Amino acid sequence: MTHFMWRWVGLGWVGGSSLASLPVPELANSGEILEERSESSSIGIVKALYEALSTRDVEAVHRLLAPDIEWWFHGPPSHQHMMRLLTGTSSDKPFVFLPLSFTAIGTTVLVEGTDKNRSVSWIHAWTVNTDGIITQVREYFNTSLTVTRIFENSNQSSSASPSSSSSSSSSSPVSLVSSFKCQQLWQSKLSYAIGKDVPGLVLAI
Repeated sequence: MTHFMWRWVGLGWVGGSSLASLPVPELANSGEILEERSESSSIGIVKALYEALSTRDVEAVHRLLAPDIEWWFHGPPSHQHMMRLLTGTSSDKPFVFLPLSFTAIGTTVLVEGTDKNRSVSWIHAWTVNTDGIITQVREYFNTSLTVTRIFENSNQSSSASPSSSSSSSSSSPVSLVSSFKCQQLWQSKLSYAIGKDVPGLVLAI
């Protein structure tokens, strides 16, 4: 997997329509509603980014992305289309991202899509901070992705005896691993729909 932190400049872009008029949901006071609307707002921010990319609206992209965005990539180097698009090094006929589904889990917005010909599948995992700025993207091409959350197994912790806890320093790696549980939150579907045998990865958030 390729990992970069870079500043994008949008070289060679031409101005497009502004996204300033796009509505952003207001946040409520209730904790539960706040989280729900915050996730909805994060999806709106990511959708606005794709719209800005398709119209080549540089100002809108500047407002939505952190200048030092962190970028992770998994897939063939020839498919690093997002980096080429944001740095202005794409060809006269750049890759067109067609997002098909959006899912927000906390600060992460998962987007699954394809190209015009539906010949490849891609997944973007965007991180949106509390200020509504996108700070990180993890990009996967022709890859199946499962998103999980790892948490401590409270049942095992509560059932542990004092004698076993006193000898925790000598616990085996297997016992340490078994004290945590893995909850599946999301799984990609498009990679199988286009009929390709692709590698699978797990993203823990």
